[in-house]
Amino acid sequence: MHIARNGSQPSVKGPAEFFTGNVRIDMGFQRSGTSRVGGGIVTFEPGARSAWHTHPLGQTLIVTAGKGWTQCEGGPIVEINAGDILWCPPGHKHWHGATPTTAMTHIAIQEALDGKAVEWLDKVTDEEYLAGPPA
Repeated sequence: MHIARNGSQPSVKGPAEFFTGNVRIDMGFQRSGTSRVGGGIVTFEPGARSAWHTHPLGQTLIVTAGKGWTQCEGGPIVEINAGDILWCPPGHKHWHGATPTTAMTHIAIQEALDGKAVEWLDKVTDEEYLAGPPA
């Protein structure tokens, strides 16, 4: 058994190539051996968001704090809140992040296929993001 103690790993800034705004990744992990599971705790400051992306084996998000937005390609922006659990199916193009005024933290869990857990695509534009959820 391995226990990763809180604070035992430094926080990492979300790379500007894949995120817009201030994003912090804590306790990132990728299991070794035959396990394909990886993930981390991701905090998006207000206005921050991921780029569009897909996961070859899907992704589970567990929102632990705040309020955020997510969108699947072709669908509306949807509000997500602490306590919500999201499942993005394999290959489904989506993004997620904070609202313009509220930070959001989630635990992201995904599996790698042939060593790859995510396919990063174009950044979400300000116009796409600021459309917000339907009224």
